[in-house]
Amino acid sequence: MTEIDAKIDGLVSAWLTLPDIAEEFGVEVTRVRQLVKEGQLIAVRRGENRALHVPAEFIKDGKVVKGLVGTLTLLRDDGFTDEEMLEWLFTADETLPGTPAQALRENRGTEVKRRAQALAV
Repeated sequence: MTEIDAKIDGLVSAWLTLPDIAEEFGVEVTRVRQLVKEGQLIAVRRGENRALHVPAEFIKDGKVVKGLVGTLTLLRDDGFTDEEMLEWLFTADETLPGTPAQALRENRGTEVKRRAQALAV
């Protein structure tokens, strides 16, 4: 969990708090905290009360977006910090098109993972 800077905060259009996600998943907030601890979600502190927030694009139909966990693992293995992962996931790429986060939501995760693997080279 990290503090968010203004640049990254501006890239992400919508955020959810951990209790919001717990409600959507139908689980206790401790389960969502565990997902963050396990690296399945990225949570950052933001806002006046510095509450933990997760990009809303990471959640779809009551679960973590398909392909996100694998992509985060690849990026982490490449040495990316949470902030760097967020920047990469939410920066538009004309060749994709859109952002890697949008591509994951649109079930185009294979291409996103291929690009994440290529970053290590």
